[in-house]
Amino acid sequence: MKNTLLDKNINLLVALGLVAAVGITLMLITITSAENIWSLQWLSLVGIALGCLTLSRLRPQRLGLSPPSVMLSLGFGGMLIGLFIDTRVTPIYIIATICTSSHSLSGIESIKLHMLLMPYMYVGMLLGGMAAIPSLRYLRPQCRKLCSMLTQNLLCSGWMLLGMTLGSVIFTQALQSSDVVSLNFSLMLAGMFTGMVWGMVLSVFLYRQYFNWRDRLQAIQVGSQDRL
Repeated sequence: MKNTLLDKNINLLVALGLVAAVGITLMLITITSAENIWSLQWLSLVGIALGCLTLSRLRPQRLGLSPPSVMLSLGFGGMLIGLFIDTRVTPIYIIATICTSSHSLSGIESIKLHMLLMPYMYVGMLLGGMAAIPSLRYLRPQCRKLCSMLTQNLLCSGWMLLGMTLGSVIFTQALQSSDVVSLNFSLMLAGMFTGMVWGMVLSVFLYRQYFNWRDRLQAIQVGSQDRL
């Protein structure tokens, strides 16, 4: 079967699609709030692009979708669907107002507040990550067993969840002196998207290090047995 240009560049297209989806989402939020896109939002797009580039280096894939791309795409999709539901349950302006008033809260308190305000966004991201399990078994039947295990996906989803939460706190508290409601809400979303990608990067880095450590340990054990 001949490999097509799409097969060779599908992960690049996924990365560009994620950056475009985030840019459109932030633009819609900004237009709704009658504010111009601010520099930190552009920093978010650059951060997402760099995160996807780092993933491609940590988990290179010559052909087809890589497991991180599958999970990240589904996680993003679930996150956007959850955000849409949250804004239907609670109006954007109310969420933005409460987020703006959270500058005086500690990091842990801010995390709890964000989860209470946007529960469907977090649930959507987790469900999207879990949906990667059957997808990976179909798309990558030859990959290592760990890439489609429930435990591994739970751990990866946990890192993504932690990343998006910390990202939202860092970005919103970057403008503690600002009282612009819509600006802080858009920055919070920008931080969430960026943090989610880098949470995935950290997860992939850790389990790749685990594989390297395990292989070295096995090689040492085999060498010791041969000498005996």
